[in-house]
Parts: sequence; structure tokens; C-alpha cells
Amino acid sequence: MLKTHAEDVPTGAGSSPVASAVVPVQTSAIPLCVDLDGTLVKSDTLYDSLCMLLRRYPLYLFQVPLLLLSGGKARVKAAFAVRAPLDAAHLPYNHAVLQFLREQRQRGVSIYLATGADASLAERVATHLGLFSGVLASDGATNLTGNHKLAILNQRFPAFDYIGNARADLPLLAAARHAYVANPSAGLRRALNSGRFPVIQSFQDSKPLLPTLLKAIRIHQWAKNILLFFPLLLSHQISLRTLSSAITAFFCFSFIASANYLVNDMLDIESDRHHFKKRLRPFAAGDLSVQAGIVTALLLVAACCSLLPQLPLPFALWLLFYAVVTSAYTLYLKRIPLVDVLVLSGLYALRMLAGAAATQTVISPWLSAFAIFLFLSLAMVKRFSELSTLRGRGDVTPHGRGYLVADLEQIRSFGTSSAYAAVVVFALYISRPDVDALYRHSGRLWFIVPFMLYWLNRVWLLASRGELDEDPVIFAIQDKVSIAIGFCIALLAVYATL
Repeated sequence: MLKTHAEDVPTGAGSSPVASAVVPVQTSAIPLCVDLDGTLVKSDTLYDSLCMLLRRYPLYLFQVPLLLLSGGKARVKAAFAVRAPLDAAHLPYNHAVLQFLREQRQRGVSIYLATGADASLAERVATHLGLFSGVLASDGATNLTGNHKLAILNQRFPAFDYIGNARADLPLLAAARHAYVANPSAGLRRALNSGRFPVIQSFQDSKPLLPTLLKAIRIHQWAKNILLFFPLLLSHQISLRTLSSAITAFFCFSFIASANYLVNDMLDIESDRHHFKKRLRPFAAGDLSVQAGIVTALLLVAACCSLLPQLPLPFALWLLFYAVVTSAYTLYLKRIPLVDVLVLSGLYALRMLAGAAATQTVISPWLSAFAIFLFLSLAMVKRFSELSTLRGRGDVTPHGRGYLVADLEQIRSFGTSSAYAAVVVFALYISRPDVDALYRHSGRLWFIVPFMLYWLNRVWLLASRGELDEDPVIFAIQDKVSIAIGFCIALLAVYATL
């Protein structure tokens, strides 16, 4: 597909498999052609569209093989562009390349967007940036990459400069008068090291892989899985065997949770780019490719499966149930108001049930009830903080959620009520006669109640002031007051057993 501004196309005739009219452009300067995927944009827009498509129409995935067989990759790109149109204004642009293009434009150089992406997306990018004299792109029949792209450029221009990023760009870089690269792939770097042709300049706008990968799998969220130890600790049946089982279960849950976070962020890639904070997540920012995310998620699942034989079958069933529920949450449930927070609070209780199954200890129904109310409150405070931030920014509806800013006060009511319900359940539990079998001085557990009341009230007070991180788990593990309160509660629990 080829589109140019009227002043760039003189009257004439010509034909190509990609354009209805391709004629040489008479210019005083050599044009600069720039690739889109991985070059002008740090991500691969085909995979971005696939993620967006799976979010909207999960069953459409089964039609992709038919599209490939009937029309090849170009038809797939065209179908994705129609059903999952990416917002050009929020793509993760390579700022170093953008700055270079703006400088070249000021010097009067004609710049062309030459990409294998579908023409509709390429046109939206060109319109948004306002830098290009024309667009060459795939048209649903021809996939404009590699030698296909080179043939069109050679037909259209007597000479050209080119910016690319992948091994598929090697023919174009070799044929260009001046070759530039942007965030070159490993395959392209190996080819460039051979010294077959010089590269004028390399535009880097990327982050180190390992820190980016660790950020994507959200290791800090593993703190939630400490709940698997609670049934063991509260039953006072700690031994080398049970502790080893609890640790293994912890890593199983953590690996599956991280795999779920990766899938969630990949599917949310478009909505995250509209969020003032989530746009910095690795996939949304283009710092981590969807392909790398898929491989990492599969490796995490494999690591979990390698540990499962060491644990009882009931634990594996709870873990499977957790994976199913989190997948349903990622695909659909997170967009239903109230259902989303109920699912989140239930997942916390599920962790404790799984911990009890792994260590073969009995979990108290009081503990389950306490966890549900407590974590329902924390889920509510997370939604409250998100909406409060949106209100401060003048927005009305969060992307990918079913809440409105007008729901703030009702969510505050739900959340604070759940917080006090958790404290009441705890107070009723420590008043039961059977608690004396676990604690020599169960009455000392009452000293925990004011600490709980203080922490929960403080969390909601900070949220109301707009001083709470949107994720209360991150807040709790970073907040010195929260850490001190947790330490005091642990000491009081030990004190009650003495």
C-alpha cells in the first residue's frame, strides 16, 4: 500500500503489487525511509493488536490459522487492524528516532514511513506525527517486509536512506545510501558485526532486559503468597517437613501468579497505555516484547509444574482453581464492578486454603472469614485510590474498568465496613474457648485489636487524602509504619503463646 501527499506525486502511470501508482519522485535530496515496528515504535504492532484482539474477542484466535492459509500474514495484519485498531497517539515511540526525524524534517529531507504494518495503522501514525511525505505499508495482499519492501523502494526512489531494527531489514540496510538502526535485534547485531556494511548511527531507547523482566513478573507481589504460611503458623504445627512443603507451595503460587501478571499485562497493553502510571509497565512502554512475555510465562508455568510432584494432590487442585479464576478475572471478571473485588478477596482466602492443603493442616473457618473481609477492604481501597487519582486528573471512567468516579463514596462505604467486619471476626475468634488450646494466654491477643484498627483506619485515611499507592500491598511492604505494626502484631502473637 502506498499513499503520498499530492505534491509528491507528479502526473504519470505505473503499477506495483502494493500500489496503484508508483512513479519516481524528483527531489533534490535523498529521501529517508523509516520502519515502524521495533524502529519508530519500540514494540511490534502486530503482537500489540493480537493482545488487544484477544482481550476483546478471545475466540477470534482460532480464525488466525485460516487467515494465514487464505491470505498470508498481510491478511492477518489487515484483519487485526480492523478488529483491534491501536491508538497511534499512545504507541511507545522511540524518542531518539523521533528526535532525529524532526531534525531531518527541519532540514527539508523527505521522510517516508515504510513498514510491514497494515496501511490503516501506518496512516494513523503518519497523521498523528505529521512528519511524513508518504506512507508505504502492507495492503492486505502483500506483506511489505524484506525484499518486497526493497523492491518497492528501488522502484520508487533512485536512492534512499533507511532506518531499521531487525534481520529482515538487512537487504534494505545494505541497499541504502546511509544505513541507520534503532534498538537492533540480536540477529541484526550479529549481522552488523560481520562488517558487511557500515551503520551511520544507532538510536537506542531501551532498558536492560533483566531488570525489565523482573519488573514485569512483579516479584514484589509475591509478598501476597506469604498467606500460604498462615495455616501452618496459626496451627502451631511447624516442622521441617511442613515448613519445606509451605516453601515449595509458596514458589508454586508465585510462579503461577507471575505468569498470570505477564498474561494480564499483555492483554491490557492498549488500556495500560491510556493510564498515566500503567503506561510505564514493560509491555505498554515497549521495553519488553510480547514474544518475550509469552516465553517467560511458559517457563514460569514449567517451573511450577516441576515442583508440584513434591506436594499433595489437594494443593495442586487448589492451584489449578486459582489459575482458572485468575484467568477468568484477567479476561472478563475484572471489568464487572463489585465482582472484581469479591474475586480478589476470595483469591486471598484461596491462598490460605492452598497453604493448608500443602502442609496438611486444618484451616479455621474464622481465619477464612477474617481474610475475606480484610482483603475485600484492601481491594476496595485499591479501587478507591484509582478513582481518586482519576478524579484529580479530571477523568471520569478508568480504562478497562466498570467503575465511575461518581462511585467513590459508595466504594469508601463498602471498604470501611469490610475493614471493621474483619476486626469483629477476629475479636469473636479470640473470644472462643478452643483458642486456649493454641495460646496459653489467649487474652493477650486482644492487644492486637487496636493495632489492626489503627492500621486499617490509617490506610483509608491516607487513601482519602490521595497519599496511598494504588496497590495497598506495595504500600504495606514499603511503609515503615505498616512494617512496625506488623512486627508488633507478630510479637503479640508470640507473647500470647508463652
